[in-house]
Amino acid sequence: MAKVAISTENAPKPPAAFAQASRKGNILQVAGQVAVDPKTGELVGTTVAEQTRQVFANLGAVLEAAGSSFGDVVMVRAYLTDTAHFAEFNEAYGRLVSEPYPARTTVYVGLPAGKLVEIDVLAVLD
Repeated sequence: MAKVAISTENAPKPPAAFAQASRKGNILQVAGQVAVDPKTGELVGTTVAEQTRQVFANLGAVLEAAGSSFGDVVMVRAYLTDTAHFAEFNEAYGRLVSEPYPARTTVYVGLPAGKLVEIDVLAVLD
């Protein structure tokens, strides 16, 4: 079974040598997405809620390009730059996911200037 790289013009191009997503068999790993508009290359939003919505749009575009959707996502890894953003992130996140919820891990990291959140997802396709 071959590994396949997934790409779409509807999500930001990776800034380095990695795929937007990689699929092997029924496993799909979507690379971390940030709040960049794929059409303009500009950062979207100044709050963690605004950026989270754009990140989900980017994730959705990559999932769709792979023939998948958020319904297939079993794991979400969220990376925040500030512990003070946790409540706002949770509120925005809660509006973007539906039951049955995927598992989730949230960690705090340093991201490039202005970027408040990055999210990657793991999906299992039928």
